[in-house]
Amino acid sequence: MQPTWPIMSDAKGKQKLEALAQERAWIALDRSALLHNIQQVQAKLAPGTKLIAVVKADAYGHGAIAVARLALSQGVAALAVATIPEGIQLRQSGITAPILVLGATYRPEEITAIAQWRLQPTLCSPEQALNFSRQMPRPLQVHLNIDTGMSRLGPIWQQGEAFVKFVQGLANLEIVGVYSHLATADDPHSEFTALQLARFQELAQKLKVCGMQHVSFHLANSAGVMLGQVYHFDWVRVGLALYGLYPHPSFYPALHLRPVMAVKAKIKQVKLLPTATGVSYGHTFVTDRPTLLAVVGIGYGDGVPRSLSNRMQVLVQGQRVPQIGNVTMDQLMIDVTQVPQVQVGDEVTLIGRDGDQGIRVEDWAHLLQTISYEIVCGFRDRLPRCWI
Repeated sequence: MQPTWPIMSDAKGKQKLEALAQERAWIALDRSALLHNIQQVQAKLAPGTKLIAVVKADAYGHGAIAVARLALSQGVAALAVATIPEGIQLRQSGITAPILVLGATYRPEEITAIAQWRLQPTLCSPEQALNFSRQMPRPLQVHLNIDTGMSRLGPIWQQGEAFVKFVQGLANLEIVGVYSHLATADDPHSEFTALQLARFQELAQKLKVCGMQHVSFHLANSAGVMLGQVYHFDWVRVGLALYGLYPHPSFYPALHLRPVMAVKAKIKQVKLLPTATGVSYGHTFVTDRPTLLAVVGIGYGDGVPRSLSNRMQVLVQGQRVPQIGNVTMDQLMIDVTQVPQVQVGDEVTLIGRDGDQGIRVEDWAHLLQTISYEIVCGFRDRLPRCWI
């Protein structure tokens, strides 16, 4: 018997596979929320400041190509990624806007790829800058990273002016940006952020006096944007806020953001368990009453942290219900005793809203004592991204 299912390279076959995947679990992405957040950030910016949309790590798990296209349609000036392959992926999708590569790149193969795909690398040492200059067949636009206190890439701030002037004297390198990273901006009580600002302001002023008015300076991340226009300079690099997430609860009044991502799954089985029945691997949960249990088609293989086992809640038919037992690779179990009308195929919301109830990415981050970035970046590729 000949198979009737289209091969994966066939457009109809891909559509059917995506439809099948959504019968289990998926990520729902709200286009209107993304557009709203972009507009909120743009309205907050100092006059003349341009927005760079940070779409590294597949746009924090939201889908880099789709996010990039929507952002650029709203007048976003440029994009930022972490790696060369991320930049190439955007170029191959037809995107022609400037793309900044935030990570350090040294190898000849990397330099060749950057030139071929017209990416803008970050230079953070004289040796790296020399390698780029020697290998460039034509002028290349570059950004220089100065360490004002992050203690990561770039020369320390006291050496920043000398480094910029060194690169300025090299052939085939056109400095279009000088930037730094805020280390503690997500802590509203940190005094160090103001110190970094002062260091960067001093550097920018010295360079402008030396005739570098054409260079764009950028310091602010999402938290920096919310701290005020003094942090904005020529460009800002915003990721987290575009996706409707806040770096700290104290920033809620600064911008009205809407979460873009929701995580959904479907119930695959419903059954009644008697009292004193263990649930899932290790029997870390044992029923203390007759329990109506639902098996949900999502697990840590999709990005639901196993460490949330027996600690998280989900939404079913607008009601909060507890997750019970250890989260497994492909499935997790929930107690739906209080929702007796639940059926196989019903939708479960792990993150997002259902009726008047909502569960936020920040709720998971709080339970795990981590940050929202780690949560949204953790959802795996086998969860299809569906824009609504």
